[in-house]
Amino acid sequence: MWKWKPHGLAGRGSVGTMSSRRLRSEDYNDYSSTDVTPEGSPSNGPNSCAGSSTYQRFGETNGTTSFQTLIHVLKGNIGTGLLGLPLAIKNAGIVMGPVSLLVIGIIAVHCMRILVKCAHHFCRKLQKPFVDYGDAVMYGLEASPVAWLRTHSIWGRHLVSFFLIVTQLGFCCVYFVFLADNLKQVISAANGTTNDCHSNETVVLTPTMDSRLYILSLLPFIVLLVFIRNLKFLSIFSLLANIAMLVSLVMIYQYIVQGIPDPGRLPLVSGWKTYPLFFGTAIFAFEGIGVVLPLENKMKNPQHFPVILYVGMAIVSVLYISLGALGYLRFGANIQASITLNLPNCWMYQSVKLLYSFGIFFTYALQFYVPAEIIIPCARSRVPERWALAVDLLLRTFLVCVTCVLAILIPRLDIVISLVGSVSSSALALIIPPLLEIFTYFQEGLHPVTIAKDILISLIGFVGFVVGTYEALEALVTNPVSPSPVSNATGALVL
Repeated sequence: MWKWKPHGLAGRGSVGTMSSRRLRSEDYNDYSSTDVTPEGSPSNGPNSCAGSSTYQRFGETNGTTSFQTLIHVLKGNIGTGLLGLPLAIKNAGIVMGPVSLLVIGIIAVHCMRILVKCAHHFCRKLQKPFVDYGDAVMYGLEASPVAWLRTHSIWGRHLVSFFLIVTQLGFCCVYFVFLADNLKQVISAANGTTNDCHSNETVVLTPTMDSRLYILSLLPFIVLLVFIRNLKFLSIFSLLANIAMLVSLVMIYQYIVQGIPDPGRLPLVSGWKTYPLFFGTAIFAFEGIGVVLPLENKMKNPQHFPVILYVGMAIVSVLYISLGALGYLRFGANIQASITLNLPNCWMYQSVKLLYSFGIFFTYALQFYVPAEIIIPCARSRVPERWALAVDLLLRTFLVCVTCVLAILIPRLDIVISLVGSVSSSALALIIPPLLEIFTYFQEGLHPVTIAKDILISLIGFVGFVVGTYEALEALVTNPVSPSPVSNATGALVL
């Protein structure tokens, strides 16, 4: 998110999209990914910015291949948001949910394409080899017909940085809640965990700590994890985390396709009160826009990127829609905030929860790297060198504690995902890119249909931002703690 993103785990589980690179406080970069951005790559700006076919520039000599970039696109968009989509489908309806996911996916990919097109425009216009998200917004405001926006264009860069920080720290809050919920269920059901994954025996969960205490107990381990400042030391764990999450997804699919009950009992369209929660979760899952420019810039053949983007996001959309719909069909009204919480209490599926939790644990450090490298270098530059390390570690500890406290205050996984998606992901993925296109090309002539389309997309994002945030906060106030489920071996939950 990034989700990361890696965004995420980004966006949000972009476990493998980062390479070890130290970022300097004096340089602003697209911190939604810490991939190396090539220095001095010659740019033969496009003769026209209408499409990638006219955009020509040299890629990195040692850049990524098309297949490697495709893998990065997939990893940059698949994370915890995926596991929350079955509940999102419930909030929208078994027909309305998949259709809405498809529409949101198409709009999100279109906004990614807009961002790439605008970046190419400024690369050609300013003779720059690379323009990141923040720079693109800043240059877009400089080209705006509104004088006030031109004189305050630097705030465009700051705005993108702010939303990146909020998004990435939001992902980290989600990870805290996800880890706590899954660990709590595994420990609670330990007395009833068997090798039989098909019996109908009801398992009464053993009383255990509140999920907020699990969140607090994770704090020292997460703090120690983020003290690892060089991502090279996390590379092996990142690889293992990717494998663990892939194996977990395969096992989840293997289970949910078995014994799907009659779908006729499920509502085709849910009430309008819950639809904003669907929107927040959906845009949280699709918010991978921060990794787009760094990935395109790192390719050997960047002119192939549009095709890679469309193919990758098509795969992501199929994965999202299929898991969301099948998960809701399989568990119906009993679907939980993460589909892993619906899995049976046998050792095979308990291992799925542990495997995915293992992957999410190390993904936290990668997602945390983004806001840390925006905030910490500025703080280090203001203190004597002998205090730099102490300030670095103190700020890392403080930021982790902030995400921990927010997770304790919002211990409902479904609500925190929807809230992060509505507040920050909608801004980065839906609201800003269409406005950027208007600002970038307005003085050069922009078709009224294009302007109307961009305004409509931004309005959809803004309405989702306002209504989604309101409904998430209202749901949190009404029911701040998720009900404790009683599970049977087949995964059906009795509430």
